[in-house]
Amino acid sequence: MPTSMFGSKDRAGPAVRAEGLVKTFGSTRALDGVDLEIPAGTVLGLLGPNGAGKTTAVRILTTLLRPDAGRAWVAGHDVVAEPDAVRRRIGLSGQYAAVDNNLTGYENLYMVARLYGMSRREAKARAGTLLERFRLAEDGGRPAKEYSGGMRRRLDLAGALIAEPPVVVLDEPTTGLDPRGRQDTWDVIGELVAEGSTVLLTTQYLEEADRLADTIAVIDAGRVIAKGSPDELKARLGGERLELVVAEADQLATARAVLAEVGSGEPTVNYQLRRLSVAVDVGPKALLAALRRFESDGPEPDPTGADAVQVLDIGLRRPTLDDVFLALTGHRANTGEDGEDGA
Repeated sequence: MPTSMFGSKDRAGPAVRAEGLVKTFGSTRALDGVDLEIPAGTVLGLLGPNGAGKTTAVRILTTLLRPDAGRAWVAGHDVVAEPDAVRRRIGLSGQYAAVDNNLTGYENLYMVARLYGMSRREAKARAGTLLERFRLAEDGGRPAKEYSGGMRRRLDLAGALIAEPPVVVLDEPTTGLDPRGRQDTWDVIGELVAEGSTVLLTTQYLEEADRLADTIAVIDAGRVIAKGSPDELKARLGGERLELVVAEADQLATARAVLAEVGSGEPTVNYQLRRLSVAVDVGPKALLAALRRFESDGPEPDPTGADAVQVLDIGLRRPTLDDVFLALTGHRANTGEDGEDGA
């Protein structure tokens, strides 16, 4: 393989770069030629369904796995040839909180600071600062085994930031957090980037990616299938979508047929919420056409039965990242933890 412009001899370039990463587990090809690039001081959101390869990519970039093929550099250092240098320049918060249950919150952070080579005084100050930042100061003297799941997650995030690393890798950082904890984490990520840090974020909360990521890479079956800013990815689906909610599940088929006529693509249906949507070329025109079909004021009933559909809500909206995810992968994003078994 030719020498990269971002090899260990040349520190200029993006903060994170991967070229042609391949990783297999038995007969499963978890990564199949993944290329990634994160400019310094930006956030890359890595999205994908369970088993897509997100966690495998994270493990390679953080030196926890060796790729079978391809190369990667973090903060100018080759993850295979210079793993120690990479580890000194990254902060990692994995899917599951890595804290010592027998230590207090304060002791967990103090220990990590000392492992990074800080003096006792520096370690004490840094631990105290991060306990405050993550709303754990009042509980800093309690053993971590007494913490709730959300508190343990925040403590783990604080540990990843002890050394103020230039590159922060956050693998599903807000899984299990309540809305307040999630908002706090978003604020911290925003502060990190404002201070010049680079963030690799894997998430299944599409609102999170939409809010935080400068660039999004969608990965599926071990390959990157789309890249771009949130707005660029949404633009691929066209302008607006017509969305409606019907009163009864047995009205979905009729409503879907109407949307297929007035829209410019295949309607999608959420059977649980009785919600349908379809891309439209001219939103107001499509909305009026649909409303006419669902009205029951005409002299003759609609032969398709559309006028018997009870519409609870109807309107136009811009595409969301959930729409993008559905179009690219064939299903909507999960909101649970990433179930990749090494993938």
